[in-house]
Amino acid sequence: MIRWMTVLAGLLLAPAAGAELPMMTVSGDPGTGESYSLTIQALALMTVLTLLPAAVLAMTSFTRIIIVLSILRQALGTAQTPPNQVLLGLTLFLTAFIMTPTISAINADAVQPYLEGTLPADEAIKAAMAPMRQFMLSQTR
Repeated sequence: MIRWMTVLAGLLLAPAAGAELPMMTVSGDPGTGESYSLTIQALALMTVLTLLPAAVLAMTSFTRIIIVLSILRQALGTAQTPPNQVLLGLTLFLTAFIMTPTISAINADAVQPYLEGTLPADEAIKAAMAPMRQFMLSQTR
């Protein structure tokens, strides 16, 4: 059994042992560049994936809605009815409903032109920031 596992591991790892993994290169000025190893790339990706849900929730009305529904539940005097999962489901639905015009504007103004190749990445990000900024400013006093 151990011999078969060793053979299987050898077959799976043999192509990777000879292949060189591509590195991420960041360049500020033309002709200069700095390469980052695969572990740094993985660390950066995991950091972004960890912080992304918090950023998305902070930029939508999710937090505001869940707070209002929690206060409403306390005001009705029901400690655990409806349960937290129901409140979170309602909140996600209402957040999607409220954010639909903003997401549609971002899709039409930034995502689709970028995917078609008519808009570079930095301009697409700027175009996506405008509807999001307008939504966030309308939520403040």
